[in-house]
Amino acid sequence: MKPSALIRLVPLLAGAALLAAPATAPFARPAAPAQSAAPPVLPGYWEYTTSALGQRDTETKCVRPSEINRFFGGLSTRHYQCTYPTREVGAGNARFEGSCVSRSGRQVRVRLTGTYQPEEFTFRGGASIRAAGIWSPYIPATINARRLAAQCPAGAEYF
Repeated sequence: MKPSALIRLVPLLAGAALLAAPATAPFARPAAPAQSAAPPVLPGYWEYTTSALGQRDTETKCVRPSEINRFFGGLSTRHYQCTYPTREVGAGNARFEGSCVSRSGRQVRVRLTGTYQPEEFTFRGGASIRAAGIWSPYIPATINARRLAAQCPAGAEYF
């Protein structure tokens, strides 16, 4: 792949990787008395913005209770299948490290850390892309999300 083509792909792949497919490991739970753990964020109507290399993309989605783990633990697109062997969530802090593969075989490594509350979260980190057998340096990126409403408006797109 030519360097110029890689540079054009970097923002797209970094954003896609950060909004990658479902994480497979369960959430780490802080030590607490035996009771059922609440999800880290609430279901409802969410807005999230990804930023990488000066490009921003904002989307809104309705997230059902059954989709919270997938939404919070990696967000999701149809383009990448990801796994997160490192997945630590508890006490308002989260850290994810993993890898993603696109349908066409593109490989991306992802690192994210951040804070969360039931109605918002912010992750900072980056993505490294494998092209021509070489891993790129990590490309800085962020995800900022906030819950707009408990109920989704008519016609909202579901996660």
